Amino acid sequence: MKLPLYIAGRYLFAKKSHGVINLISAISAAGMAIGTAALIMVLSVFNGFNGIIKDNLRAVEADLRIVPAEGKVFIPEGPAFDWLYDAPEAGSISSIITDKVYVSYDGKQSVVNANGVDDVYAEENDLELKRGDIRLAVVSKDFAWKIGINPKLLSPLQLWYPDRSGHISPANPAASLHTAEVFPSKLLDIPASSNAGVDGTVILPIGTMRSLTGYYDEVTSVQIRYASGLSERSIRKFVRSLEDRLGDSFIVQDRYMQDESMYKMMRYEKAAIFLILIFIVIIIALNIFGSLSMLIIEKEEDMATLRAMGADDSLIRRIFVLEGWLISLLGMAVGVLIGVALTLLQQHLGLVKMPGNFVVDYYPVVLKLSDVLISACGVALIGLAVAVAPVCRLSRPARSSKAVTN
Repeated sequence: MKLPLYIAGRYLFAKKSHGVINLISAISAAGMAIGTAALIMVLSVFNGFNGIIKDNLRAVEADLRIVPAEGKVFIPEGPAFDWLYDAPEAGSISSIITDKVYVSYDGKQSVVNANGVDDVYAEENDLELKRGDIRLAVVSKDFAWKIGINPKLLSPLQLWYPDRSGHISPANPAASLHTAEVFPSKLLDIPASSNAGVDGTVILPIGTMRSLTGYYDEVTSVQIRYASGLSERSIRKFVRSLEDRLGDSFIVQDRYMQDESMYKMMRYEKAAIFLILIFIVIIIALNIFGSLSMLIIEKEEDMATLRAMGADDSLIRRIFVLEGWLISLLGMAVGVLIGVALTLLQQHLGLVKMPGNFVVDYYPVVLKLSDVLISACGVALIGLAVAVAPVCRLSRPARSSKAVTN
């Protein structure tokens, strides 16, 4: 392997008789470098935006959520819940009622995902839901912008929910609806709900939600936040114990399970961008195919000399495969250095600012070793495949009559 690599290295940096070969090789290496750097930087930007989304989810979601395996609501009582309330691993436990609610605000109507939360949840997330006898609500920013909610104004949110008994009075249909009023107190960056037909999220006191929905003892979920300082082993043991005690009647959801569609979408988007950039790298790598094909034609005399010295076709093939691969590896190495350097500069110095009003001033980036390794391996494999293609049919030419005479 040392001899083919040595000769391929000499070919890589040696001046060719046709200058266009050097030019195409340089363009190919530069293209592979740009493609590799782009892969690392774009994936790092996705990591940054995904981190912001996950942080927003953590602001309104607990570490664990207990929901019924069947049905919509349940009463949180029994031995399993008695054990849970005494468990030291549970830092805080909140009762939640969630349902779709019709909303009217200043002449505009919509349907929202209403979360009725208890005082523990409100205190844990620093939400003001009561001011004396006035009932307040926290509204997601996207929904507030959509229908023009302004917490500084005194207009209340009108909430409407149908009577669960299903009785509708033909003479007065409005009497079959439960109503409540809450005043917007704060706008919060809550990610859009995955529920179809829902325009936003509203968080309000659980008492208001109980009177609106008629669920006076039931809840739709119990949310748990871990006590501080728990190790991963302690968390896994606590979750297993909780699942065993609750049995098949309940499902214990971690953060991923609570918003599975959101996390899947983020992974699919990242994978799609990776494949698009890899396709661009493949197009760039085709230049290596052209330069290597021209180099094989130029080095026919060298191949004849090597064959005369006893070299077989497999050794000659390895020389040119390594030559083409070295071009891509050189570009890949330079691209990794550039991509990592620019990403770290953006991560720590914030060189590129975000346009418009956003939650951050600079493009968020998070450099991950896994992204660097996947990008480098992907580019290296593409370079190897493109280098093998023009060499696979290389074989010993027929001996000429001149060679026979000599």
